[in-house]
Amino acid sequence: MKSHHLRGALIAAAAVVAPLASAQAQGQAPYPSQTIRFIVPNPPGGLPDTITRILAKRLQERVGQSVIVENRPGANSGIGTAAMTQAPADGYTFMVADGAILSIAPLLQSKLPYNPKDVLPVAFVARAPLFLAVSPNVPAKSLKEVVDYAKANPGKLNYGSIGIGSFHHLSMEAFNTAFGLKMNHIPYKGSSETIAALSGGHIDIVFAAYAGLRSAVEARKAVMIATNGPKRSPHAPDTPAIAELSPGFDLAVIQGVMGRVGTPRPIVERIASEVAVIVKEPEVIAQFATAGIEPVGVGPDEYRAALTAEAERLAKVVQAAGLKAE
Repeated sequence: MKSHHLRGALIAAAAVVAPLASAQAQGQAPYPSQTIRFIVPNPPGGLPDTITRILAKRLQERVGQSVIVENRPGANSGIGTAAMTQAPADGYTFMVADGAILSIAPLLQSKLPYNPKDVLPVAFVARAPLFLAVSPNVPAKSLKEVVDYAKANPGKLNYGSIGIGSFHHLSMEAFNTAFGLKMNHIPYKGSSETIAALSGGHIDIVFAAYAGLRSAVEARKAVMIATNGPKRSPHAPDTPAIAELSPGFDLAVIQGVMGRVGTPRPIVERIASEVAVIVKEPEVIAQFATAGIEPVGVGPDEYRAALTAEAERLAKVVQAAGLKAE
């Protein structure tokens, strides 16, 4: 699915959102009047799960209704996304996920268990950059030194990722393309495996989340050299952004609340406004910080624009890497 197709899908999603008649006119209880469900299309413990549980706890307190979290992993987030898009568009089922279901999956999966046009952006919750780290065995300890070393030694460095088409994989492919590098890809089942492989000296370089890398860096089993975000992370201000050497480089993972197309606009705006308040609370900012998450908290229109821009960037990365749909 090309980026212009995604843009069309997102515009269509915006147009289909129905206005909500007043509760009084419909004889309905004001929203919310029952349990709200947040689907996480990933296993417990990961970034979307962490964000969702923080959001759910505070949202429950703010709206006075139960907010439950349901993990539905599998099929590259496809199972959870399908469950969300097949639920009623009544504002009681949402999902927290990264943008891969709209940007990467349509490019690399020939058959999806959901229709991307059924996904409605609700709230841009947070940005979570990945950090580039190298093994202490690599004779280069800064971003520029690693670029120079890799350029002088094509094919010598091995990098790990959590699988083909993951943000970790595409960030490294974008890094290789940006600087004209050649490295060997070794896929693993999860980020904890790649960090263990880096710490054990089995691979040379990896992109991973701040929370996962921190203990390896503190134990001097990994050296953090850069971030894939558009600028330096406030959680690691001494670590440069790749964009400082390659202007425009930005593959930070964006996390947001999504709903099903047809969800009434006032409900979408209510959830988005609640999220905007929650992510700016000091306690939540502190919780996000421990996981290297940067709060954003903007509504559906800004979120849609961010997803469209991300899809355009990733389409170029996929094309440059020569990846094809399977």
